[in-house]
Amino acid sequence: MKVDIFGVNYTVTDYEKASKLIIENAKGFQSFGVSALAVHGLIECYNNLDLKEKVNKLQLVVPDGQPVRWAMNTLHKVGLKDRVYGPTLTLEVLKLANDEGLSVYLYGSKESTLSKFTANINLWFPNIKIAGVHPDRFRNATAEEDIADISKINQSKANIVLVGRGCPRQEIWVSDHLNKINAPMMAVGAAFDFHAGILPQAPPWMQNNGLEWLFRLIQEPGRLWKRYLFTNSKFIFLLIKYKLKKR
Repeated sequence: MKVDIFGVNYTVTDYEKASKLIIENAKGFQSFGVSALAVHGLIECYNNLDLKEKVNKLQLVVPDGQPVRWAMNTLHKVGLKDRVYGPTLTLEVLKLANDEGLSVYLYGSKESTLSKFTANINLWFPNIKIAGVHPDRFRNATAEEDIADISKINQSKANIVLVGRGCPRQEIWVSDHLNKINAPMMAVGAAFDFHAGILPQAPPWMQNNGLEWLFRLIQEPGRLWKRYLFTNSKFIFLLIKYKLKKR
């Protein structure tokens, strides 16, 4: 079941259902697009029609942030008890992949982050094979580079591709590679830094109360203040607007 939040089609799901669906597609080498989309990504989609169309091509868009879950419950009465947080979903998928002895490809982020994330996957999930890693170029690939990337990933026989390029670049990449990459592709961004031990995660009480943005803002004020000032304000405005429309 999907519901429309400001034009983006979110799936009504939880960690268990989402991770099982991803693993089903992983075992069959099915091209499958996943995004854990929080408020920032949602507002980016609202502001950019092309991006919204790309995100809506993905088979599974989950409510990464508590505010998105609240919007789903407020506007559509779906009764979601929790969000589906990208870093946690990543671990849930890796747990199941470990049980099945599947392989994972890491695409994006810095080489140093990939090295630490790979080491932790090997430590935490010893039955998972790392099929390959590809650091982000931090630019768009040329046509030739993209063809080579697709070939390399498919030849690796990876069951799952974790994509950490930052929102919305990672969502665009996943959407553009549907039916080209023979595996589920998960746009999970910050999961790379968190599970590599590069960035600390917000304490549970902040996560549960939708204050993770504040924790990240305190960590990186120079980079994030504009994002949160404008996106959070616009999210609140739109939520009120759509709620009044419902009435």
